[in-house]
This record gives sequence, structure tokens and C-alpha cells, in this order.
Amino acid sequence: MKGIAVGILIAVIVLVVIVIAVLAFWVMGIYNGLVTRRNGYQNAFAQIDVQLTRRHDLIPNLVETAKGYIKHERETLEGVIQARNSAVTAQNSARKAPGDPQAMGDLSGAENQLTQSLGRMFALSEAYPDLKANQNMMQLSEELTSTENRVAFARQAFNDAVTAYNIKREVFPGSIIAGMFNFQPAALLEAEGPETREVPKISF
Repeated sequence: MKGIAVGILIAVIVLVVIVIAVLAFWVMGIYNGLVTRRNGYQNAFAQIDVQLTRRHDLIPNLVETAKGYIKHERETLEGVIQARNSAVTAQNSARKAPGDPQAMGDLSGAENQLTQSLGRMFALSEAYPDLKANQNMMQLSEELTSTENRVAFARQAFNDAVTAYNIKREVFPGSIIAGMFNFQPAALLEAEGPETREVPKISF
């Protein structure tokens, strides 16, 4: 009888060890999946960061070129530079915390304001044929349009990656592991209005 009891005890211990090992691998698999998805959207934001930097770097040259032709529109030109500087600040904050709701909201709002300011500048430039014919302005405008398209594609890739992460985090049993290890929800980078869903109207 004693031998049978010892055998049962050993069998129970082995079974418990197996169950614990299976649970550990299960938790590890879900945890690693969450980390992979989080790294995915952070990497996708890095692509947005590259394109926004390119966009922001083009704008001072655009304004400088326009300044020689529309000197009397100083307020509009200064508005573009101010909006650009605000967008750079928001971008720097978002770079430190991609997916953070506050950072994504601030970046979206700042980029929206910048797009609106650029739209006003290009609308004014329609009244200046010499500016429209300026080769440097035409080239910069083409580069900006190309960059705006790249920003849109990069934003879509980021939002897709964020959505995949959030789904992994929210569905059972991932929600349990996400809660245990404090995986926070990530925010999309939204285009706030119709004017941010299209590139600025540039017709040089």
C-alpha cells in the first residue's frame, strides 16, 4: 500500500510539473506575441518619423522661396513656420512614446494645423504668377507632395500595426496576460479632418 501511495504521489507531482510547464509556455507565447506586436507598431512609427522629418525640413525652404514674392503676406508665412515648429515639437514627443494617446493626439493636431497653414500659403501663391513659375518652388512643391503621400502610407501601416497589437491585447486570453504585465493600449495616428486626409493642393 505504501508503495502504491508513493507511486500516486510521484504521478501527481509529475502531472503538476507538466501542467505548470504547459502554463508557463502558454503565458510565454502570449507575452512574446504582445511584445512582437508592440515592437511592430513602434517600428512602423519610425517610418512615419522619417517622412515627417523630411516634410518639416522642406517647409523652411518653401517659405524662404515664397517670401521673395509674397512679402506682404508675412502673417501667413510666419503662421506656416509657427505651425511647423509646433509639429516638430509634437513629433519629438511622439518619437519618445509611439502609440501613447496623448502623444498621438498632439501630433495629429499639430500636423493638421501645419497642413491648414500650408494650404493657406499655396492658396495665396495662386495670385503670384512669378512665384508659380519659380523652378525652385515647383521642385520643392513636388517633393512636398511626394512626402505627403509617403506620410499617408506610413500612417496607414502604423495604424494597421496598432490595430493588430490592440486586438492581441484585448482578446481572451491575451487580455489576462496584458493585464498581468501592464501592456497598455496603443492609440492610432488619426487624420483629424478632411483637409488632413489629402495632401495640400499644390498646382505649380
